[in-house]
Amino acid sequence: MNDFCAYFKDKKITVMGLGLLGRGLGYTKFLAECGADLIVTDLKTKEQLKASVEEITNYELRIKNKIKIKFVLGKHRLADFRNRDMIIKAAGVPLDSIYIKEAQKNGIPIEMDVSLFIKCAPEVILIGITGTRGKSMITALTYEILKQNEKFLGVKVHIGGNVRGVATLPLLKKVKAGDILVAELDSWQLQGFGDAKISPHISVFTSFMPDHMNFYGGNMQKYFSDKANIFKYQKERDYLIVRPHVRKLINKKNKSKMIIADIKKLSGYKFIVPGEHQRENLACAVEVAGLFKIPISKIKNAVKKFKGLEGRLQYVKQIKGVKVYNDNNATTSEATIAGIKALFQEGKEGKIILICGGSDKNLDLSIFVNVLNTFCKAVVFIPGSGTDKIFKNYKIKIQHKKIKDLNKAVKTALGLASREDIILFSPAFASFGQFNNEYERNDMFLNIIKKLK
Repeated sequence: MNDFCAYFKDKKITVMGLGLLGRGLGYTKFLAECGADLIVTDLKTKEQLKASVEEITNYELRIKNKIKIKFVLGKHRLADFRNRDMIIKAAGVPLDSIYIKEAQKNGIPIEMDVSLFIKCAPEVILIGITGTRGKSMITALTYEILKQNEKFLGVKVHIGGNVRGVATLPLLKKVKAGDILVAELDSWQLQGFGDAKISPHISVFTSFMPDHMNFYGGNMQKYFSDKANIFKYQKERDYLIVRPHVRKLINKKNKSKMIIADIKKLSGYKFIVPGEHQRENLACAVEVAGLFKIPISKIKNAVKKFKGLEGRLQYVKQIKGVKVYNDNNATTSEATIAGIKALFQEGKEGKIILICGGSDKNLDLSIFVNVLNTFCKAVVFIPGSGTDKIFKNYKIKIQHKKIKDLNKAVKTALGLASREDIILFSPAFASFGQFNNEYERNDMFLNIIKKLK
């Protein structure tokens, strides 16, 4: 692990996808610091990536190494995928990318952030968490439980993967043998694990349902195949933890040990996040902690301190007797249904004013619309192709309005609400169109609510 910079020094590396979320920026800066010869290419323009480009430019001026970075923005070029030592691709690069195929044709290794980290630091214990829904909650819970018990564990605990603003590769500067990395892994990042034929030492598979069908061309098997890399290459001493409904989907051929998370074991746990599905997520995190022999009393204490996760059925505040919840990261109809269910389990059936809408993911919406009509008081839609799909193909029987932007949608929802009602912001669709990404949407919603009294 100590010679990681020597490994990357002078290597010709093409970074495919700089982005605005911080992960691409983080490992690009790290590679530059190591002395790699970089081409950074992205379909977004220099203007769209202004913040990321300026950060790298300023970074060049701050560090002593003579670094070499060439930007190719607003396009990709086949030439940048030839005569290179390595391609590092961002999540979401199309499966049929002609640029990746060009690199493969030329025998150039394709790497991704987390899987490349594990190749460079195999002495780190990797806890990988995936699933269509619930992976962020389990990642946060697992990290908090282990982090609060570092003294008991005798090693440092780190977080990485699909976490906002966190690049995993730069953790090579911090980790030591025996340290623990808790990583949220989406299906795209798990492509890197499949290519490398590796799986985490401890894997959690929380849920599987339709998502990203616009990316996978409607093929659920391709989607599951990427997800399955979380356990496919595990060894005999490794562990796979699943929620009950996922068990029937798993047909693994290795000898890793499978544990089915059971909420019956959660007696006495004080957990702030509502919903039975969240209790199942908690059960997964508790099972992980148990593998490290952390005493139950210490686990319970960490869970009691957990304040919830931003954008995941997060209670924000109360406005004139109306409670506001932020479930921004619900980007599928199933995720929004789970949020609605969690709230009406708390006795709020018929009191939920839902704010939803956004970019279509090519998913069936019939059950979603039925849930809206049955359990919500009203629905306020923000623009997007998914919203258009609902209005074109389905009938909303409860009070509903289609509003031009999020700010007006919040004000409209408040106008429809009475005391003891709930405003639930749970989009059910992707953010693209109105927003650069879901985090921008999240921040805008929280800023709007913060200003209200």
